[in-house]
Amino acid sequence: MERRIIPTLNNGKIMKQKSYVPKKADLETPDSWYLVDADGQVLGRLASQVAQILRGKHKPTFTPFLDCGDHVVVVNADKVVLSGRKPQQKIYYHHSNYPSGLRRTPYEEMLRKHPERVIIFAVQGMLPRNRLGKKLLRKLRVYAGPGHPHQAQNPQSFELTR
Repeated sequence: MERRIIPTLNNGKIMKQKSYVPKKADLETPDSWYLVDADGQVLGRLASQVAQILRGKHKPTFTPFLDCGDHVVVVNADKVVLSGRKPQQKIYYHHSNYPSGLRRTPYEEMLRKHPERVIIFAVQGMLPRNRLGKKLLRKLRVYAGPGHPHQAQNPQSFELTR
């Protein structure tokens, strides 16, 4: 698969070396599944490593404009932590598109009511903001507790670096 092109003269000009870009057919291998335990993990560090797996940056065939990432299952989302005073200060915003429709949800309330969304929003902010980013986000599954319904996919346990 390694292709090396030597610069040659073409009509008196030196041609540049071409980069290898895998085609979509080259990436048609079955995706791997990874299991990440969020218990006691810092939210931002967890989200950045999950986003790298979703994009496929851990593979030698990484291509920025193709989906070459793997599936990620995150468990124990309700046990993720933030550092410093962020648990009291962090606020999630969304707008209803009506006048004065800005809604604010503190982090502690979001973690109590929808712990999955905390991780989903953090990972979503680290993915591309286009069709590819939406496609990659569909490969992320987040569960508040320790159980998940994806045992049939045999997810590999993924240890996060601190």
